[in-house]
Amino acid sequence: MGVKGLQSFVERCCPEACVTVNLREMARQHVTKNQQSGPTLVVDGMSCLCHWYSCMNWVCGGQWMEYMEVLKQWVETFTSAGIKLVFFFDGVVEEQKRPEWVKRRLRVNKDIIKIFNHIKQHGEQPGQQLSCLPSALATFTPFALRSLGQDVFCSVREADYEIASYAHCHGSMGILGQDTDFIIYDSAPYLSVAKLRINGLTTVMYDRQRLCRNIGLSVTQLPLLACLLGNDVVSEELMQHIRSSAVAAYRYQSQTCNGEVVLAVAQFVSSLSASPEETGLVPHSLNVASSQRELLKKGICSYLLPGHKDYELVDISVPPSAFEKYVSPEILKACREKHVAAEGFMVYSVVCAGVTECSNSLEDEEDEDLLPQAFVYKPCRQRVYGLLLLLGKDGTSVDAPAIREWFVFPGNPLKEADTVHPVPINIPCGQPSLDLLWFSSGPEVSALRLAAFLTVFDCLHYSDLHGEIGDSLLAALCLVTYIVLQVEALSEEDVDAYLSQAVCLRLKSPLELRQIQRNIEYISYESKEAFLSVRC
Repeated sequence: MGVKGLQSFVERCCPEACVTVNLREMARQHVTKNQQSGPTLVVDGMSCLCHWYSCMNWVCGGQWMEYMEVLKQWVETFTSAGIKLVFFFDGVVEEQKRPEWVKRRLRVNKDIIKIFNHIKQHGEQPGQQLSCLPSALATFTPFALRSLGQDVFCSVREADYEIASYAHCHGSMGILGQDTDFIIYDSAPYLSVAKLRINGLTTVMYDRQRLCRNIGLSVTQLPLLACLLGNDVVSEELMQHIRSSAVAAYRYQSQTCNGEVVLAVAQFVSSLSASPEETGLVPHSLNVASSQRELLKKGICSYLLPGHKDYELVDISVPPSAFEKYVSPEILKACREKHVAAEGFMVYSVVCAGVTECSNSLEDEEDEDLLPQAFVYKPCRQRVYGLLLLLGKDGTSVDAPAIREWFVFPGNPLKEADTVHPVPINIPCGQPSLDLLWFSSGPEVSALRLAAFLTVFDCLHYSDLHGEIGDSLLAALCLVTYIVLQVEALSEEDVDAYLSQAVCLRLKSPLELRQIQRNIEYISYESKEAFLSVRC
């Protein structure tokens, strides 16, 4: 989310802080100053998704191969300029930021309603002003980038913090993203992905030093400014009284102008006197309630990077696992390592925090015949939870832990998490421990892994197909079979569409797929004309 109102203020009222830069030239300058390290750009993957995904037919789920081609070309452009890329993606939703996460999800739900209304009225997807990224794009993109040989990390805390910390500790040439928090962190230069022109490798750098000169603050005062304006930790509403007071004082002294809220709060922060003996992060002269003072302190700490004089105040402890008694220390360690290296999905949050979430899907809330995907895959998830937490136990679920699910689906107000219990799975060839499945090898273990996978989808009868068809096709067959069993409204044409994507698309090049798209667009145009003529 970033800092409320800061992005527009910098662009409209502080143009001297918006510096057009050439990344190739920045890389050359970086090499000159840092002989021992090459130029590295730390990329906020979540901010880039809407810029990477440029495929036209987004409403039908997107074109994966075309998307892969875009990623490949994007990466190669930087590589040819001698710039190493390091990608970070959100790996967790911190509980203190859950309310903001819920707000965003409910806001996107309203956009999805508009999308379906547009489709029903016009017979086509809406324009880019009302577009929606394909479901799970953020989940699969890290795997795509890993397949291209890139360094990819998933966060175990707020991703913005890990990005800024990595860039700071590794002397990176910059951070590429679109989040004003990166102005606040005293880290590498913040470069705009929204302003990036990939062909020429130019973009806009938001210069925090010039910003500070413009608003009369030091870099060390920016975290307090961010908290008073409103960010992910300190809500905008909570500090409204301070901003109102600051704006009133500012108007009394100055003429009203654009960006007055930021300028007024900056002036207020500058006026706060801190005595030399003060050790707290929040000046004593700031008159707020003790609970608000603690929250401000927490918000300021969220910006402090290693090496800062008050860094010891930052809580960097790893919270204990919610389910330590169900899994071994080796499993916990492996979960974290695989999660950080973007080699897994969902397992870390389930095993270590007992919580998982799923963002918005493109689902029509008026279609009562089609189950939300959260319901369709719930039995599958329960078996996965059972595989992680109950495998090798006594087979009972009396003391089974409950998983808290924050899943977005039509009609869910997200006021609280849904409580979902694991379901024990019965592997016919034995009940191995999770440690055996993860850390052992050999033909027998491989057979157990296959049986566990097929059991999750209730597809043990496909075990003979292993080795006869490719693993990816077997996985697709299990998925489609599972969907058929769960969704009564599924038609034979739906099944054909799923299977044809799994079997046929891999045989086509991106160029051939684009040609198919042009043909589809022509057919869609003809269909639209027929649709409109019938309505008339």
